[in-house]
Amino acid sequence: MAIPRLSNLLLLSTLFVSISWQASAYSAPEKFVQCLLNHSQPSHPIGPAIYTPNNASYSSVLESYIRNLRFNTSSTQKPFLIVTALHESHVQLSVICAQVHNLQMKIRSGGHDYEGVSYVAEVPFFILDMFNLRSINVDIKSETAWVQAGATVGEVYYRIAEKSKIHGFPAGVCPTVGVGGHFSGGGYGNMMRKYGLSVDNVVDAQIVDVHGRLLDRKAMGEDLFWAITGGGGASFGVVIAYKINLVRVPEIVTVFRVPRTLEQNATEIVYRWQYVADKLDDDLFIRLTMDIVNGSGGENNKTLKASFIGMFLGDSERLLSVMNKSFPELGLKQSDCMEMSWVESTLFWTSFPNGTAPEALLSRIPQVLTHLKRKSDYVKKPIPKAGLKWIFQKMIELEAPMLTFNPYGGRMGEISASATPFPHRAGNLWKVQYATNWETEGSEASECNIDLTRKLHMYMTPFVSKNPREAYFNYKDLDIGINHNANSKASYLEGRVYGIKYFKDNFDRLVHVKTKVDPKNFFRNEQSIPTLPY
Repeated sequence: MAIPRLSNLLLLSTLFVSISWQASAYSAPEKFVQCLLNHSQPSHPIGPAIYTPNNASYSSVLESYIRNLRFNTSSTQKPFLIVTALHESHVQLSVICAQVHNLQMKIRSGGHDYEGVSYVAEVPFFILDMFNLRSINVDIKSETAWVQAGATVGEVYYRIAEKSKIHGFPAGVCPTVGVGGHFSGGGYGNMMRKYGLSVDNVVDAQIVDVHGRLLDRKAMGEDLFWAITGGGGASFGVVIAYKINLVRVPEIVTVFRVPRTLEQNATEIVYRWQYVADKLDDDLFIRLTMDIVNGSGGENNKTLKASFIGMFLGDSERLLSVMNKSFPELGLKQSDCMEMSWVESTLFWTSFPNGTAPEALLSRIPQVLTHLKRKSDYVKKPIPKAGLKWIFQKMIELEAPMLTFNPYGGRMGEISASATPFPHRAGNLWKVQYATNWETEGSEASECNIDLTRKLHMYMTPFVSKNPREAYFNYKDLDIGINHNANSKASYLEGRVYGIKYFKDNFDRLVHVKTKVDPKNFFRNEQSIPTLPY
């Protein structure tokens, strides 16, 4: 992907100067459209990318990438405008004109941020929607790919598999997640023990900065590149694309899903999982999910079901050898194992029916669309058996919230905590996700289910990381702090509350980068990186 010539950047800088004097004349949000239209390139007109509430397609464009139904209600504040960028110049214009008119901009790539931060605000705002910028250029010879921010993870998987049976990429298991947010915040998936996070395999990027310049890694400098590879892109600019290194996968991988209830010795198996999951062969990843189901006595007899979901980069024969040696307690059998190509395994992890064609990865419509709340934690010591039994009993009492444990070890323990802004490396056994989904609409149902999730999170306090209680940035959780201030000492202090939990010792470096590249804090949201207090 080519970067615009310096002459183009100079012209854009001139444009910024030429329209800045008009700021006093354009005081209302409605004038923002005029600013965009007046300075649009004739070769790439921005008009077709602009949607206002008067446009018949406005609602469908807004709602098509809302992935949490909590934020798709009549009372949810809507943007006064949506710019569905069709070209990089549309992003540059949006950034410049928004500053001229002092307007709040939200950047959306896939809409999967759990708290709706990319498309909800308490002040008048517009959305810069990246879904049209989704080209994927795979180069098998160099084992790299350029991926635009509006592409989905599923599209990336499909385009890689289209070119090669022995290449893949370590990223998440939900195919409709947008690359822009996923990669910039870390990118967690079932090959992390072998290859690390998505961000550990990013080698270049393109970003539109606060001055409207389109920069690659060399032009932006290593500090900014470091910041947008794990610290979130939306605090520093608008990420246009990432260049990734593909990873090698075998032609045949093996997956399995083995459920065990409390009556089937789940407590003992979960207890043992804690001690082996991070020490298994690096080719093996075993996720543990726990939810509440009906027991043998029907609805009045609830029990906990623990599901062990595995991804092995190899055939079933070698997998069984590894399991029999390292984790015989699970009792994995040949009949539990399913051999398939790597791209087929991505469909398995998304719970598509067996035999689903890989083209399903190209769909941008989520399989499930619901109301949801998520939280996260990190665990550094195994939970005692008595602790597990207590947690399981509390889950049965709460009934709705689910737990997912994602194991560490392997490559995750080899990468320095400061190599990227993502700090959760060696010393962690697994990451916890708390998940509650519900179908009932209305604030009462939302408050009830959010409260249940918070209670389970509270019950886990004795067993998780402390000082700080760490959290994963891509599992956005506004419970742990919100930044209400744009430019003040309070902004830094508020940002530090959640920033330390997400980024630990890397937070201060992120603040210094932010202060350098965006000193007036134009790129901001409820949990963005703040600037240094002035």
